[in-house]
Formats: sequence, C-alpha cells, structure tokens
Amino acid sequence: MDESLLRAWLTLLRTPGLRPGAVRDRLEACGGDVRRVLEDLRRGPLPPPARAWLAAPEEKRLGEDLAWLARPGHRLLCCTEADFPPQLLAIAQPPLALFVAGDAGLLLRPQVAVVGARQASPAGLAHARRFAAALAQAGYVVTSGLAEGIDGAAHRAALDAGAPTVAVIGTGPDRVYPRHHRELAARIVAAGALVSEFVPGTPARPDHFPRRNRLLAGLSCGTLVIEAGLKSGSLITARLAAEAGREVCALPGPIDHALAHGCHRLIRDGARLVETPAEVAEALLPAARAQGGLLAGRLAADAEATPAPPAPEHAALLAALGHAPVALDELIARTGMGASALSAQLLLLELEGRVAPLPGDRYQRIPD
Repeated sequence: MDESLLRAWLTLLRTPGLRPGAVRDRLEACGGDVRRVLEDLRRGPLPPPARAWLAAPEEKRLGEDLAWLARPGHRLLCCTEADFPPQLLAIAQPPLALFVAGDAGLLLRPQVAVVGARQASPAGLAHARRFAAALAQAGYVVTSGLAEGIDGAAHRAALDAGAPTVAVIGTGPDRVYPRHHRELAARIVAAGALVSEFVPGTPARPDHFPRRNRLLAGLSCGTLVIEAGLKSGSLITARLAAEAGREVCALPGPIDHALAHGCHRLIRDGARLVETPAEVAEALLPAARAQGGLLAGRLAADAEATPAPPAPEHAALLAALGHAPVALDELIARTGMGASALSAQLLLLELEGRVAPLPGDRYQRIPD
C-alpha cells in the first residue's frame, strides 16, 4: 500500500466520532475507495470534532503513524484487503483495520483464544501452559490478550513449544500493557503477531478491553476459559464468542475456589466442559475446517489472488512439498503461487491431516 493510500486510511481511522458501521457502508458504496469516503464525509454533516479533524488533520500524528508502519514487520491490515481475516466480518462491529506487528498471515490460520484470570492460581497457570502448548502443537495458533496470569502463561507456553502466538491488545500497537510484559511482547512480535485496532499512541483505558475481547473471540474458532471469577473479563470474551457462533470451552475447578465459579457458570449456560487439550482440539475442528473453506473461497474469488486449485487436485502442491520439511518461501518459489493462496491450500491440507506445520514457518507432508 503506497504512502498516499496509507495516509488516507490513517486520516479516516483518526477521525473522532465516526460510527464504524456507517463508515463500512460508505466503503462498500464507494467500492472500497477510502479517498472517496473521505471526500463524502467532508461534504456531509459531521460532529464538530470530526469536521475539524478532516479539515486540518494533524500532520505530526499522521507522520508518527507512518513512521511506525515503515518499520520492518509492521502493517496496517484494512478490511478491504484480500487477506483481512474473514472470520472477523461475522462479528458485531467488525474493525475497519488492524495494526499488526509481526506475521499478519497468522490471522488467517485457525486460532484458539486461551483466556482467564489475571490473578490465577499456580494450578491455573499450569493448566494454561499445558493446554496452550498442546493446542499449539496440534496446529492451532494460541491467541490471547497479553494480560497478567492466564494470558501471559498461554503466550509463553506456545512460544516455548516453538509455535507462533497472537496477542490482541487494548492499547495502540506501539505500547505494551502491562509494561513488564515488554520482553514477552517482543518475543511475540518476533515469532507471532501483535494486533490492535487502536491507533499508535493510544493508552490503556478500561473501556478498551471489552473491545479487545470481541476481537479475541472473533479471530478464534473457539475460546477456552481457564479460571475466571464471576465478574471476570474472560466471561465477556466467552459471551462474545458464543454470540458469534463460536465454541466455548471451560475447565471445571473445586467448588470452593472463587476462580472456578465463572467457569462453572459458563458450563451451566452451555459451554463445553473440557478436561484435556484433545477435547478442545476436537471441539474446534468443525470451525477450523469451515474457516479454511471460507478463506480458500474468498481468495479464489478475488481477482488479484492466485486462484487456488480445487480441493481434489492437491497433487501438484503435495508433489512440491516432497517428503522433507520445506520453508514457506521455498514452497512459493516451487509452486509459483501467491503467499495468501498458498497458505489457504496448506491450511486445508493441514485440516485434512495431510500436511503438518513445523516451527520456523515450515511445512512437512504427512505420509499417506
């Protein structure tokens, strides 16, 4: 995306007082042309702060945003782009764009949200590490919110297992909250992705975290709750996941443990009681397969994407894989496919049990 188009998107995202749903409708009416949307907004009725901003956007702020995006591995992923996560379009109030530091392609892979109490017990932290490591090794991207407790344990366990992890945060992408998770955030950016819908410079505010939670729930095939009090934010994530038609799993606990009460309420309300990572992986499999099919169809329909071969005709891709581990870049060179289309096909083969993802963005064919 060239700087002029980025500037237009940043101008739009920083305009105060706009309703995302209304902006999305305008984008659709304008064929995804954000510059035309800005022109329409400037001509129409607007709240005074929005009108003032659009009349004279602050160049200093836009310059800082562009400087952040110019760094290696940083990206603004807009809802009009072919590789915007299609699963987010099914949630209430989908974001207009995401700021991503790290591998944006991970957002297209099947994810599981692992969430829970900030003041987790030692047993809860051990459960988070065990479930996150096993789910990562099963091919799911562990996604969480970079918070204390269960979130941090899940992120670290995935990384320690040699797998990527995604952190969805409630601040701008240039800030880390809590601050002492800076080292963890750096590990996530290097081996996964850090994601925010908030513009750079945005501080942590209480109302940002429910918004963050809807993205956690929306990106994932399902949500696993490990320890939660009755007023836990994890229950918000679980409710949003259920409202989006996603699977909700919860670990039971001792009846006299306050951090088990939230999980017990979820189970009474219809969440799946789980005791092993295998139960979670099995519960999420239908959603993961559906996501793979949706992604492949979307990419094949996009005029700029390399058309993906029909599912029965994977022979060429399997032949290109050979029988030794292959890096994604090498596979792109062997097949001539675009990265997004290739990732979609690898995802389908992975869900069919014919390809296994390996650390270092590599893949290996599973013998028939």
